[in-house]
Amino acid sequence: MLALSTDQPFAPSMLLNLQIRNFAIVPSLAQEFGPGFTAISGETGAGKSILVGALDLLLGARSDSTWVRSGADRAELNAEFSVAHNPEARDWLREHDLQDGDTCLLRRSIQAGGRSRAWVNGTPVTIQQLAELGDLLVELHGQNEHVRLTGRRRQLELLDGSGDYPELLAATRAAFAGWREAQAHYTRLEQAAGLSPKELDFLRFQLRELQQHALPAGHVAELEKEHRLLAASGALLQALGDSEQLLDEDELGALTLLHRAASTLGRFRALDSAVEEACRLMEEAAINGQEALASLAAARDRVDLSPERLEEVSQALSALGDLSRKHAVPMEELASVRDELAGRIEEATDFEGRREGLARQLEKSLDEYRQAAAGRYSSRDF
Repeated sequence: MLALSTDQPFAPSMLLNLQIRNFAIVPSLAQEFGPGFTAISGETGAGKSILVGALDLLLGARSDSTWVRSGADRAELNAEFSVAHNPEARDWLREHDLQDGDTCLLRRSIQAGGRSRAWVNGTPVTIQQLAELGDLLVELHGQNEHVRLTGRRRQLELLDGSGDYPELLAATRAAFAGWREAQAHYTRLEQAAGLSPKELDFLRFQLRELQQHALPAGHVAELEKEHRLLAASGALLQALGDSEQLLDEDELGALTLLHRAASTLGRFRALDSAVEEACRLMEEAAINGQEALASLAAARDRVDLSPERLEEVSQALSALGDLSRKHAVPMEELASVRDELAGRIEEATDFEGRREGLARQLEKSLDEYRQAAAGRYSSRDF
């Protein structure tokens, strides 16, 4: 027998109707539900479980092609709920821009190939969203649901849910999380302290290498930029000198020619607007050319032709490249590897001195958890 309770205080979403087509062995079915308690009975194999399966899929359960009726290209499922007395579901629908009055229409289509699609009030949604909404609409219980009551975890969930003590529950969870964190920290340090002298010496050797060469990400980029500039300094100086000469040569320099052309046209500039515009542009070009000359001179003064500095930067980048390959990280992340190694070595060498304090902290965290758990236990009514 399948029982549906649609208007009880603990189930504020009322199932109005359920429609299925080409689902399992059912070619087509449409069932409406009235207020109150609905019971559907029938012999084994009559299809009661198929209705539960359809509801389960409409509420976000995993689907597969075996649900599609043999010979059909897809199965179609539809269910309509009233959410007039379900504020949680209405809030969820409103947050996702899916609200449509006091009813909620769920639809799911399962292709013969296994693909599944879902809609809420006519809008496509993900299966995860369908499951989130389904948790707010319906609570399904199978025929062997009572077996779960033998599980300790389920018993604790029911006990915790039967009382009104959220603060005690929150305090217990926080104390438990604190104890687990302290325990994990102690275990990590204990494992680090378990390094052999040989392993510790190797880590120290790696740390010395990184301390000598590793640079933060920004400094690596600056070093690479300096290397490019140093490597191109000879060609850059030649280009700067050639450019200055082309601009400022006595008779054939670009600035000389611009001034000469502007002077030649200058006495006719009032006769034609195009001549006026040409003169203005050439004068502006001459001014810009003078500024360009100043920039070229400044750049020339900054160029470093030092082969020694180029060799120094090249060696630094080469060392960084070797370390990058050794530690299998980009050069920009070597500083982080260095800091992590330093932390591991510090933990390994300092553990013995900190063991007593850490053990006390771990015991304190455990006591706090036990006290919080005892407080929750004593507050329950048995």
